[in-house]
Amino acid sequence: MIKKATIVLFLCLFAGYGFAQIDSFRVLKTITGDIVDFAVDNLDNVYLISKSNQVKKLNANGDSVAVFNDVKKYGQATLIDVSNPLKVLLYYRDFATIVVLDRFLSLRNTIDLRRQNILQVKAIGQSYDNKIWVYDELDNKLKKIDDDGTVLGETPDFRQLFDPVPLPQRIFDEDQFVYLYDSTQAVYAFDYYGALKNKIPINHWDNFKVAGKFIYGSKGHTLYRYEIKTFRTQEWKLPEAILHAKAFNFTSSRLYALRHDRIDIFDFH
Repeated sequence: MIKKATIVLFLCLFAGYGFAQIDSFRVLKTITGDIVDFAVDNLDNVYLISKSNQVKKLNANGDSVAVFNDVKKYGQATLIDVSNPLKVLLYYRDFATIVVLDRFLSLRNTIDLRRQNILQVKAIGQSYDNKIWVYDELDNKLKKIDDDGTVLGETPDFRQLFDPVPLPQRIFDEDQFVYLYDSTQAVYAFDYYGALKNKIPINHWDNFKVAGKFIYGSKGHTLYRYEIKTFRTQEWKLPEAILHAKAFNFTSSRLYALRHDRIDIFDFH
């Protein structure tokens, strides 16, 4: 349960920058097909979303292991969260609905947020204890819900805490903190009691992801990796071959670049 707590703010400036240059990105493999979006979990399973809204799961070797075809009811998913490989979340913003799948992409249940009077949500994310974080933009609160949509806890109203109020686009639960990313402002790190522990001056990054001890992202021609504990940032200039990729994703050892109907997978250290 999130308890109302005194907000403690530690504004951490970058303590330094580490710069890395990679002469070439070594291609491990390429996935081709009807691909408009994708996600990658921490086991390097890849989840492909097609033009027809089909979701297909490939294992780390590129073999197809599961397909979710029941897509007619909600259309194109706004967000896919695969931070827990055993529980995949598809969020359909226009319907305020979360579809929960198991590791074989079989339907477990659906959550209609409107039944809990949660009417405007842009960002959701899985919690460490198998629950779901949502940011309610009407109430301006971060809330934790269960698989029935029942609200288990919430923060105070952000309008009482921040000026301007953050409007997060992504939520990640990593290493005992919940990270809310507002691309126009910063990354806000909360503990599980709803207290703000850190405000990280990262903004205007695309392809934002928190994974383990790092925050990843891109901006223009550059990839970034920010180490949370040391406040240090590494950056890599993109090679020409993937300069204009539609999207990137990251794991601890790999970079995934989506181009037209293909994903190129690279070594990334």
